[in-house]
Amino acid sequence: LIIEVVDDGVGIEKENVDKLNESFNIDNNMYFDEEENNERIGMENVNRRIRLLCGNDYGLMVESEIGEFTRITVRFKLNISEGDMAYALVVDSIDYSIWVMFLLWIVNFAAQFNKWTKANTQALDAVCSRLESENSDSPAKPITYVSIMILLASSLLVSAICQKMGVGINAAFPFLDKATWTVMVITVIGLVGAVTPMGKLSGSSELSNVMLYIVIALLASRANLSELTAAPLWILTGFMILGIHAVILLIFAKIFKLDMFTCGVASLANIGGTASAPILAASYSSALVPVGVLMALMGYIIGTYGGLIVGQLMRLFA
Repeated sequence: LIIEVVDDGVGIEKENVDKLNESFNIDNNMYFDEEENNERIGMENVNRRIRLLCGNDYGLMVESEIGEFTRITVRFKLNISEGDMAYALVVDSIDYSIWVMFLLWIVNFAAQFNKWTKANTQALDAVCSRLESENSDSPAKPITYVSIMILLASSLLVSAICQKMGVGINAAFPFLDKATWTVMVITVIGLVGAVTPMGKLSGSSELSNVMLYIVIALLASRANLSELTAAPLWILTGFMILGIHAVILLIFAKIFKLDMFTCGVASLANIGGTASAPILAASYSSALVPVGVLMALMGYIIGTYGGLIVGQLMRLFA
């Protein structure tokens, strides 16, 4: 369990930060030098107690920048066995990966599903049709080695820069994780780049499709099917949860006449987050990627607190 406390005050000088973190790593940090003006006895006391209960890998850590922020990270050890944690990771790997592949497969049945729910998809279809017609009306340019290399190099450069930016933004605004900030920044840059001459380079749509399927393959590669026999009850429980999730989703889709795009992306927004929801949105239309990102962000916000509530309810019935 990691708890972060951040303020935007005057900060702490690097020399003092180093002294603090060094004192936290001393085995017997209950000892204090009487010649020093120790104003950190409270933190060292807390750190010592955490290390006694959880081990030397846990405790406090301080990070600070003068005039910017001070962040204190508290690491606790959850009372969960290593075996149970490993099984939880197996469920996350197997069940989540199969669910992503299932949602990508049923995209082919979107028309039948929308007809069953009586969903009105005119606005969504109009946007997708307009963008597709614009692309088809523009004269096709031959794909060249130069254009492919420019697109590939620029995409990798933007990816590397955005990952660095995601880390920096997360340090200043830690209410979202680094991956989410990275996806948000990349999405904004991608939208801006799409309306510039970069978006009209030959091969941009083909390369984006290749990248899309590479990401899908990477998501699928997380699943180790040999683990299916390692924790069958855990995996079965995960599929039961997904089944209940699917049934509730179908009921709401029928009552509120929701289309498959909305249901599928909303599902991955809560289960997969910003890593997979935009990918499913792109399988319908590249114009819908920002919608997938926004829905994933809502999934993070609602899902985090909803998950805590569900955890407390399960604890009551346990």
